[in-house]
Amino acid sequence: MPLKPLNPFTVAVMLGFTLLLFFFSGFLEFPSVSSSIQSINRPGPSETKSGPDPFTNLIGAFRKWDSQVGCARFKEKHKALVPARSNDSNGSSSLQELGLECPELKLEHVSVLVKGWTWIPDNLDNLYSCRCGLSCLWTKSSVLADRPDALLFETTTPPLQRRVGDPIRVYMDLEAGRKRSGVEDLFISYHAKDDVQSTYAGALFHNGRNYHVSSLKNNDTLVYWSSSRCLPRRNLLARQLLSLLPHHSFGKCLNNVGGRDMALSLYPECANDASVARKWWDHLHCAMSHYKFVLAIENTVTESYVTEKLFYALDSGAVPIYFGAPNVWDFIPPHSIIDGTQFSSLEELASYVKALANDPVAYAEYHAWRRCGVLGNYGRTREMSLDTLPCRLCEAVSRKGGRNGRAN
Repeated sequence: MPLKPLNPFTVAVMLGFTLLLFFFSGFLEFPSVSSSIQSINRPGPSETKSGPDPFTNLIGAFRKWDSQVGCARFKEKHKALVPARSNDSNGSSSLQELGLECPELKLEHVSVLVKGWTWIPDNLDNLYSCRCGLSCLWTKSSVLADRPDALLFETTTPPLQRRVGDPIRVYMDLEAGRKRSGVEDLFISYHAKDDVQSTYAGALFHNGRNYHVSSLKNNDTLVYWSSSRCLPRRNLLARQLLSLLPHHSFGKCLNNVGGRDMALSLYPECANDASVARKWWDHLHCAMSHYKFVLAIENTVTESYVTEKLFYALDSGAVPIYFGAPNVWDFIPPHSIIDGTQFSSLEELASYVKALANDPVAYAEYHAWRRCGVLGNYGRTREMSLDTLPCRLCEAVSRKGGRNGRAN
């Protein structure tokens, strides 16, 4: 008896039934769309198949990131990163350029006598060998610089009058207002538009501190904050955000640990040499390193005013939660901070921070810049820091001719 041809509909039903049988038996496995997308692009924290991972070991997080992402992919992701160009093509409009060619120098040696200062560290005093054959003496000693080419003032006003043969008058103001004295020949500030720029990056802004960095991160208390200048706007913002996140506040403002030196009780390894009288800021970096996040809020929000508050956190191996300069990305490495202004609410920001704290791979991505050498503008930010100021100022004084320069 001849077989009747099967109805196409019947064939389709049978094939579908067979595929379902294979699938539920585990023989066939279809890839998850969401996991495939995440493996290509991880824009933020995301739960893995095993659920959230409240990790405490930073080195372990690095190893997971290495195996799942790695430097090659991070570099590829940021290969198009180039400094924002200004209209005159001199590089980032937020950072001055040294220039590749040697400038026309009128002096081969320049001496700078520092007259009035508050925080300029003593170990900046030195005789420097600068580029283009220029030597530079930077000192606070009027004996070593008995005939200085320039006088540097920070806390006091330069002389009102200057004649030919007198030292160049230099005035420095790194505060947010960057107010000129009105009688200086050269002005130093944090802004690229002024005569000589000095950013807050660099080692000389934090000498004498304990640089022990902990590989263990506190997962019960996520955020470190320390402030002893209790400005109303900053205090309000900090209070609102920190109320949503487990935190320790070590400064005078909103202190919740019992005193400014409690960090040494919590982390005795952060104590400096016992023979030296300790100051509360000596343990700053070491204490920060025990936390996954550091809250950094500038005193004043204004263009290019990116202070040590942010760079301390970066140096400590924590991830900064930053509120400050709108052009902050001109000064820092790619994917190195959480910009608090980019969230629609503090609640959304707090949710992101909590999720990131439970995702070692996404968290480690915030450290990839330093492990993979992807600096972006940060390299130039360091070039413009206090560390390099002596040579750059001496160069500017040399171009003016020092004592023989024309008086303003």
